[in-house]
Amino acid sequence: MNNLPIGSISQMEEFLKNNSSIKMEIEGKRSKYEFIKQVLLKTRYTKYNTLSKKEKIIIIKYLVKLVGYSKGHIKKLIQKLHKGLLVWNSSRNRNRFPIKYSPEDIQRLIETDVAHECLNGKTTKDILRRQFEVFGDNRFENISKISISHLYNIRNGNRQYGGSEALYLKHTQAVQTKIGIRRKPQPCGKPGFLRIDTVHQGDRDKVKGVYHINIVDEVTQYEMIATIEKISERFLKPIIEELLHAFPFMIYEFHSDNGSEYVNHSVARLLNKIHIEFTKSRSRHSNDNALVESKNGSIIRKLFGRNFINQKYAKIIDVFNRKYVNNYLIYHRPCLFTEEQVDKLGKIRKKYNTVMTPYEKLKFLENAEQYLKPGFSFEKLDKIAYTESDNEWAEKMRKAKMELFEKIKNN
Repeated sequence: MNNLPIGSISQMEEFLKNNSSIKMEIEGKRSKYEFIKQVLLKTRYTKYNTLSKKEKIIIIKYLVKLVGYSKGHIKKLIQKLHKGLLVWNSSRNRNRFPIKYSPEDIQRLIETDVAHECLNGKTTKDILRRQFEVFGDNRFENISKISISHLYNIRNGNRQYGGSEALYLKHTQAVQTKIGIRRKPQPCGKPGFLRIDTVHQGDRDKVKGVYHINIVDEVTQYEMIATIEKISERFLKPIIEELLHAFPFMIYEFHSDNGSEYVNHSVARLLNKIHIEFTKSRSRHSNDNALVESKNGSIIRKLFGRNFINQKYAKIIDVFNRKYVNNYLIYHRPCLFTEEQVDKLGKIRKKYNTVMTPYEKLKFLENAEQYLKPGFSFEKLDKIAYTESDNEWAEKMRKAKMELFEKIKNN
């Protein structure tokens, strides 16, 4: 500090030119205040000074460089000096808000975000609530009461969270075919109206990657994922049939976009055989299949990324999906559900106020048992849903995912 130019503006300008790429800052608030005061007094930066605008700019840039304060902060301190109030008071007591969430509470949030790979605020809050209320983990009692806005405050500004491992994570060709009915599904609050789509895991050197089949129920958001090597009848037909039978409730309608992998005679015969109506998206109506499209990005791309994965790994990825992912999506990952409200102008507004898992949504339906297939009961499904907590299952799935990608990387 003693070797720094203080009174000469030309030396300050030369110092800034020679050290533009070097980061330096005076330590300690007391030392910073004393340095600012010395520079301003030595350069006669007073209320009635005769310095030019250029000289003032050089002094402020010099102080910003060495003190680390913003330009606005420096100007406020200059105003204080003019009033004779630029004095460091170490005994000043500041009013502070009481700390509501301890480091242990922040750690619970970090664990949850790492396990679930940082879901949106509403979903994360509901998981924290379920950890305490549903699964009886008393460590989550305080953090389960956190507001969504403050949850984002912690994610964006908390040092403990910022230093942790918490993760912040094609156009279809037009087809002319008479297969399927071109309309939007109308479930009217009844489960069994499925949306389906395919996600391709990249190309490399003209070699195709694996394909993920994503199938979602519109009302409950019951979701299942399967992975296959190729989009062909040999691989696709048995997987679709297996996924349809895996749903615990009756299936009434099967909806896809206009991709030829689904709009073909093979799939049509399969659906006709098990008495399921086949519908497809209308032209220039992108919202017809929007639910599954959004799930492609928020779930499949988050799980497997966008990088190329060779088709030879399709089987082990599918085992991972069946063993961990599908149960996680159904029983342990809360979803947001819309509520339609009519405003004063008569316009329908959609509000996302309801947060629950797809399984809870199924149970929440009026006379929910009437929709279950023979052989399924909520007593049996409860054993799957509540044997392990959301965080426990998510952590187990995360470790299995790391092992899966390690196999893919090393082979």
